[in-house]
Amino acid sequence: MKPIILNFGGILPANFAAGLQELAPLLDICLEDHGRAVTGFSAAGPELHIQDDAIRIGWKKPVHFWRMLSMLPEHIDDASLSYCEQPRFEVGFMIDASRNAVPSLDGMKRLLRRMALMGMDAAMLYTEDTYEVPGYPYFGYMRGRYTQAELKELDDYADLFGIELIPFIQTLAHLNRALHWPAMHRFLDIDEVLLCDDDATLELIRAMLQAASAPFRSKRIHIGMDEADGIGLGVHLERHGYEPPHEILKRHLAKVRDLAVGMGLQPMMWADMFFSPNGGYYNSGDPTPEAIASVAPGVGMVYWDYYHEEQSFYAEMIRRHKLLGNPTYFAGGIWTWCGPAPDYRKTVAASTAGLAAAQEAGLPFCVACAWGDDGAETNMMAALAGIQLYAEYAYTGGYNEEWLAKRFQACCDADLNRFFGLTRFNHPPGMRFSPNSAGNAAKFLLYQDPMIQLFAADTAGLELSAHYEALAAEYAGYAAEGGPYVHLMEFYAQLGRVLSVKCRWYEDIRAVVRSGIRDEGRLLAEQLLQAADEVEVLRLIWRDLWSITNKPFGFEIIDGRLGAVRARMQTASDRMYAWADGDPEETLPELLEEVLPFTMGPDGTLRGYCSISEIVSAGRISG
Repeated sequence: MKPIILNFGGILPANFAAGLQELAPLLDICLEDHGRAVTGFSAAGPELHIQDDAIRIGWKKPVHFWRMLSMLPEHIDDASLSYCEQPRFEVGFMIDASRNAVPSLDGMKRLLRRMALMGMDAAMLYTEDTYEVPGYPYFGYMRGRYTQAELKELDDYADLFGIELIPFIQTLAHLNRALHWPAMHRFLDIDEVLLCDDDATLELIRAMLQAASAPFRSKRIHIGMDEADGIGLGVHLERHGYEPPHEILKRHLAKVRDLAVGMGLQPMMWADMFFSPNGGYYNSGDPTPEAIASVAPGVGMVYWDYYHEEQSFYAEMIRRHKLLGNPTYFAGGIWTWCGPAPDYRKTVAASTAGLAAAQEAGLPFCVACAWGDDGAETNMMAALAGIQLYAEYAYTGGYNEEWLAKRFQACCDADLNRFFGLTRFNHPPGMRFSPNSAGNAAKFLLYQDPMIQLFAADTAGLELSAHYEALAAEYAGYAAEGGPYVHLMEFYAQLGRVLSVKCRWYEDIRAVVRSGIRDEGRLLAEQLLQAADEVEVLRLIWRDLWSITNKPFGFEIIDGRLGAVRARMQTASDRMYAWADGDPEETLPELLEEVLPFTMGPDGTLRGYCSISEIVSAGRISG
């Protein structure tokens, strides 16, 4: 494409020159004195006007300017254009930096550039223990934690585009990795919950708040506090006796709020604990008077929901949250936590329903969350289409796939169909998942043992090998085209190859063993041995992809998982060769057991999420 030569003037955002230097290469824009004039001006929101040779960009926030600039290449040859947008709410993106994958500085900067072109207002780094806390050396130890200098560098970079980088930590629960160290046990109540009503804990939280907020310009901070199951039932119970969870939460929240406000911060938190301290968030009804009384004034309440697909459900939950009396915000999900491939079917269905309800209720801030549960197996760049969805909803007030595809091409230089198509790794033809559940076929088929096939009944009769073989060929074609996501496409091409050969084994092996056709058993053993080599290729491609976006910490988990997959393929192949050779001691008893449904319900649908510990064995992997 021929470069667009421009010359900018008028009212331009702060840091304009530095920001343009970072974004211009993504849009094939060159800055020259003799270039076509672009004039910036103050406006109520994003505006782009073209009349003959005159180009004018209106903006209220810097990200509005960059968003309109991303639209310019498509319209550069238009004789006239007058386009205006009115943002419905502030929109942000939260990336999980706590479940093995900690985005590198280069990876985060790459993401922030794309977010600037989308017009995203805010980014949130979810760091449970992956940030440096002076005086607490075990906090984030060997986990790739960010230093204060690294966080400041990221904040400075986000500020080039006017993106607010908001710290996001935990001050009550979800601190398993920090609290599992013996040196940190003095702060532990039960499981992964901090010990409330303890002076040492309060000092730790003070240090956490200072460390998490100091590198950032933003005064907003998310203090977590979700899913603190068992609060008060461990060491706190031994010391103080039983108290209702809301009473403990009330005191703890008030102390954390006071610490944050004393530092000039504006805290927000997850709201689920005010509905049911021990689960049942979505079916608990209105908050009780005791729960409402435990809400600390001024703390934003974030309603999180990644599951439901009915706008009416979100509307009712928003009504309940508003009863808490504090500002209410909404967080939806980009389904990146169901395995190595995202589920965009679920992302679109749940997010559009939630955003529609949030917009109708007038909520001022909505966030897209990309979690990394159970290993952060989906690379963060695969979430870009979901981030774009949230941006377009914020600026247009609705969902239109054709518009989304056009904007995704403009902002991310990518084909939406290729990203949305990743859903097919999780949703093979004939496989149905239960309501409010995402698909995760790619994960359980990748890690399912060749001998201990826990999902055999759940997938019986499905022609999975042909499905994944076709996906492998399709994504290999995309990878051959090159482009900014070539490594991502190569990864999915190889994932398809591995799943195809594994599924061929699953489809044939039981019938061969039961029929006693030993020659076919030898052929399957040979194919499985070749498949083990394909797993090694997948590991190397995955390692390269990880290194492009993440710090090296955490990949030891993926290495271990794929190493185990390969080892079990070798074992299964060796045993199949023995069986094929007529060894009387090798009867393959695992493959002779009657298979039973695992996650399949009476209606034939599967429950979509399983952790790897429940996929590979009927035994206990640890403990």
